[in-house]
Amino acid sequence: MDSGHTAWVLVASALVFFMTPGLAFFYGGLVRAKNVVNTIMYSFMSIAVVSIVWVLWGYSLAFTDGGGLNQWVGGFSAFGLSGIGVDADAGGFPELAFICFQLMFAIITPALITGAFVERFKFTTYLVFLVFWITLVYAPVCHWVWGGGWIADLGALDFAGGTVIHVNAGIAAVAAAMLVGKRRNPGVEPHNVPYVVLGAAILWFGWFGFNAGSELAADGVAASAFLVTNTAAAAAALTWGIISQIRTGKMGAVGVATGAVAGLVAITPASGFVGIYGALAIGIGAGVICFICLELMERSGLDDALAVFAVHGVGGAWGAVATGIFCTAAIGGTAGLIDGNAGQVGIQVASVLATTAYSFVLTIAILFVLDKVPGLGLRVSEPDEDVGLDLAAHGERGTVGDGAD
Repeated sequence: MDSGHTAWVLVASALVFFMTPGLAFFYGGLVRAKNVVNTIMYSFMSIAVVSIVWVLWGYSLAFTDGGGLNQWVGGFSAFGLSGIGVDADAGGFPELAFICFQLMFAIITPALITGAFVERFKFTTYLVFLVFWITLVYAPVCHWVWGGGWIADLGALDFAGGTVIHVNAGIAAVAAAMLVGKRRNPGVEPHNVPYVVLGAAILWFGWFGFNAGSELAADGVAASAFLVTNTAAAAAALTWGIISQIRTGKMGAVGVATGAVAGLVAITPASGFVGIYGALAIGIGAGVICFICLELMERSGLDDALAVFAVHGVGGAWGAVATGIFCTAAIGGTAGLIDGNAGQVGIQVASVLATTAYSFVLTIAILFVLDKVPGLGLRVSEPDEDVGLDLAAHGERGTVGDGAD
């Protein structure tokens, strides 16, 4: 095993872990003050619950051989990480390091969904939802793309999770928003803009591990993925800010931060396959497309509270399709539309549509069942929603003193 590769995978794992607290701050700043603790706890408890599910059966379902069902899901041969010793080699680094790296992806994915139902979702039900969603939705889709399933066999490219994570979470957010319904009294503005910017900055920082770490080696492709990640995020943030400045005469910090996240989302599937010009195009496209989608979603009547679909669903879909346009054999070994291989775009579109359909249907089914289970249900009571979920669910306030509400 190579000590340099091992060190990089472990460091990248830590960087991706740090993204979930970053998401907690990003989402926590966007909600009203009376719901900030609850919103942060969604992300924090994803760390706790998913960590246990992953080492028991999640990793096995995603990355082991599923026998006759291997095109669709893995098996239980590594239940509880059975048979995986400290010397197990995953290709230059310990398999345990790979398990850690993939765990961090699994943790943040359902945490992304929570932005759709903040301020009104029952916290205890959310904990149960995490177990079922990782088991029935995330692990199978992960297997399709990275575990030797049918999307991998199709030849689809997803370097770091455009479909597995962002399209998957984005469409699940739509399903959740549909079933949970609208907030009774949505806030008119974020309660803590510095939290939003801090969270976006942590996400940007951690995303270097997210994308460059997905090479699973300390090499030139990792360096390229690192650079194009930063380039796309910068391009999307600047694009979003310029659009806002032209339309309103002001460049809001929340908008620029959201644009940066959209750019990071979009470059994720392409990061190991495109160069600088591709990254610029993907980032600018994400800034424009996600901005427009956010405005359309606000008029749609669907209360996706923190624009999970507009940023992650649409941004991830754009990035996946754009991978087929801008990928180059000089970097990732596969030519895209620009290099004369139009068929790759069709493959990318197929992977997006399949992930979208599966995640939407299964998420609807999971939430529908949980809503019917006595003692669970999806939505908090009206008095709890009015008083705020910080007090109702956790008995705590995010801020104590004047102006806390």
